[in-house]
Formats: sequence, structure tokens, C-alpha cells
Amino acid sequence: MEYEISVQTVEARPTAVVAQATTWADFPHVWRGLLDEVYAFVRAGGATQQGQNIMLYRDDVPNVEVGIEVAGSFASSDRVVPSELPAGQVATTVHRGPYDRLNEAHHAVRAWCLTNGHAISGTRWEIYGDWRDNPEELLTEVSYLVG
Repeated sequence: MEYEISVQTVEARPTAVVAQATTWADFPHVWRGLLDEVYAFVRAGGATQQGQNIMLYRDDVPNVEVGIEVAGSFASSDRVVPSELPAGQVATTVHRGPYDRLNEAHHAVRAWCLTNGHAISGTRWEIYGDWRDNPEELLTEVSYLVG
């Protein structure tokens, strides 16, 4: 798949998340439970969803934040806390297709940044488009903070 990569300046976007340190081997097995915690918090009136599901990767440990875009600030619960997708310059692309191929978009952005002289910070995220039953119709925005 070919990816169109662009550099954009983005504003911070508020999120409601559960933050956790995990391993790459365990992450595929824990993210759904973390997202379910956020949705339970929102359904209980803890925050107002305004946007899509997100996964923010702070580093390569990975320290992750799994959650949703929200309308603004809110009081945290036991594990669901306010956070944000960072503001700044990002290298970004859109992945079209199944989630199990998202790594291809990440690889494309990293390779493009290396070729075009953009230093990547460890911070990157995925914003998931609306659910589609056909995996080929799924859209996921992949963004890396760059310097």
C-alpha cells in the first residue's frame, strides 16, 4: 500500500484515557479492556465524547494511553484521566484497511521522515475512524510528533 505523508501543525485535542505501561506482546490483549473502562466512565457521565477512539504511544516501552476524544476537561476517576493528543508539528498519513496492517503506515511515516530530514520524537498516535464491517473500509490516522 502506498501512503501519502504530510507535515501539519496540529492543536492539542482533549482526551479521556487510561494510561498504562505494557509490553508490545501484551498490548494487543489489554487495549480493549482499557478502552472499555473509558467508555464505562463516559456512559456514567464522567466526560462527553467528542470524536474518535485514540491510542497515544508516549515511547517504545510502550507507555500508552487508550481512550477517546472528549469535549473538554473533566474530573478524573480512579483510572480514567484527562489527557490530550499533543500540539505541534506532525508527520501524518491515513491507513486504509484492517488494523492488523497498521504497522505498514507507521513504517511508511518513519521511513518518510528519515528520507526527508524530520526528526521523530517518541510520541505518536492513532485516531480511529468510524467502524465499518468491511475491514478494507477502515480508516486510521497515524501521526508522529516531529522536530
